[in-house]
Amino acid sequence: MKIAITGKGGVGKTTLASLLSHLFADEGKRVIAVDADPDANLASALGIPKGEAEKIRPIADMAELIEERTGAKVGSMGEMFKLNPKVDDLPEGIGHHLNNITLLIMGKSKAAASGCYCPENVLLRRLLRHLVVERSEVVIVDMEAGIEHLTRGTAESVDAFIVVVEPGQRSMQTAKTVREMAAELGVKKVFIVANKVRNTDDLNFIRENIEGMEIVGSIHFNEAIMTADIKGSSPYTLSPESVSEVREIKKRIEKSLG
Repeated sequence: MKIAITGKGGVGKTTLASLLSHLFADEGKRVIAVDADPDANLASALGIPKGEAEKIRPIADMAELIEERTGAKVGSMGEMFKLNPKVDDLPEGIGHHLNNITLLIMGKSKAAASGCYCPENVLLRRLLRHLVVERSEVVIVDMEAGIEHLTRGTAESVDAFIVVVEPGQRSMQTAKTVREMAAELGVKKVFIVANKVRNTDDLNFIRENIEGMEIVGSIHFNEAIMTADIKGSSPYTLSPESVSEVREIKKRIEKSLG
């Protein structure tokens, strides 16, 4: 199962990514959780203590690794470098391991969403393609609001594309934009998860504005999620109600994908 999660900033992408990672891991599956959002928060949401999380270096900041694998220095433009660098050993070598979950933090490469051929961007794109297309583990990618940094071959190999939305016009607009971009890249399955739902009116608003995308479930507004964030803990341990809701979302995704 390869799942990419996106949506407007602050809608709860990282919460969903962390809960799905734990649910798959609890089934005995090996999970690679990828934090591809420059505002990296997945480590905390997974329950990695702050002191440990601060020691995890984003791959985009690993200048020596990037130069070793691509043959060019970080930030260099116009130089000759490898467009297909070796990446298959990176999850085991530099990933942070938590039970059955391996966390990789991509970091922010220079003009990452623009498709520039700088060494760090090439390495990140190659790694993401390797994880989605070539690995056998469950891969869950916590992405930023757009999907520009996905290449066609990578996007086509994603099993489920999940757009997290909250009640609000801006969130709906982001969902529509992602749907259009996903269609251009050949993504066949785009699901909606409604988050921060307070009541039936919130859910009805989302249903009326998603324009043909399938809702696979909702997560109600829950103060335990906020408490987990304040404490730097995982909502998996502090919000059992949200865990139950995401477990149902996971089942619906698996059923829809057959």
